[in-house]
Amino acid sequence: MEIRHPYLLFLGDAPDQLSAKTAQGVAQWRPDWCLGQLRLPGCQADLGLKDMTLDEAVAAGARTLVVGVANRGGVIAESWIGALERALALGLDLASGLHSKLADVPGLAAGATSNGARLFDVRHPSERFPVANGAKRPGKRLLTVGTDCAVGKMFAALALEKEMQARGMKADFRATGQTGILIAGNGVSVDAVVADFISGATEWLTPANDDDHWDVVEGQGSLFHASFAGVSMGLIHGSQPDALVLCHEPTRSHMRGLPDYPLPSLEACLEANLAAARLTNPAVVSVGIAVNTSRMAPGDAAAYLAETGARLGLPAVDPVRDGVAPIVDRL
Repeated sequence: MEIRHPYLLFLGDAPDQLSAKTAQGVAQWRPDWCLGQLRLPGCQADLGLKDMTLDEAVAAGARTLVVGVANRGGVIAESWIGALERALALGLDLASGLHSKLADVPGLAAGATSNGARLFDVRHPSERFPVANGAKRPGKRLLTVGTDCAVGKMFAALALEKEMQARGMKADFRATGQTGILIAGNGVSVDAVVADFISGATEWLTPANDDDHWDVVEGQGSLFHASFAGVSMGLIHGSQPDALVLCHEPTRSHMRGLPDYPLPSLEACLEANLAAARLTNPAVVSVGIAVNTSRMAPGDAAAYLAETGARLGLPAVDPVRDGVAPIVDRL
């Protein structure tokens, strides 16, 4: 899917800032794509963007209204329907990463048809993917992997893309989740792909390219997470990575949502991911550790990164606090 920008970010009636984290991610990483925000009465979230009406946004050149707010169950709220229908009537496309599909709302489906607009349900792929073949293809690929879910794999990948492009390197972020797709404007939400086709979808997402071009692939899940290891493995085999960056959150005592499963050691996680990746690229290497130290005091974080880097012989950085330059140096 190719989502047109500029965007108007729809915050609806979000009860708090966290509820608008999808829109927050888009505004942070693609500020030049975001014209403003649309908030309904009662909205408690604010991205610091200009508040705009739909008519103002269309006049300013907006192409897509992005549903950047999530609620319990990921449903399209009744209170949003009027604004979404009005957006379609003005010729805007709609994009959403919710579990509920825009296309399943009768008024929205009819409105899109009547006005020549498009509905992007980014969590639900519309492409038919081939089965992976594992054939070696030109170009280079970096994959972020994790000790657990929600440890910063998307953030690290985006930070790497930004640093690489700033140095004049050929690099493109490849989104594999709904928020990443809205940030990139395209991609595949691999957790919604039928299991047999995850590796094929990843091959499709990271095709042959120039020898000096890097696809920076957003990782998902963890090989050590009993719920989501299958998606992680499909991404590893399909992306055929030349380089791995391991992402970690050091203050957790167990896997997210699985209190009976402790986090693996960094050494065990690195070796497991390298072993899996060698199936489709025997030359794969680890190039760095991206650590989310947001729950640590600055001094403790610095000490942890220094010790981890020395122990593993790899640059260990917090992409938020420190940036990712040492990892790109390794590339």
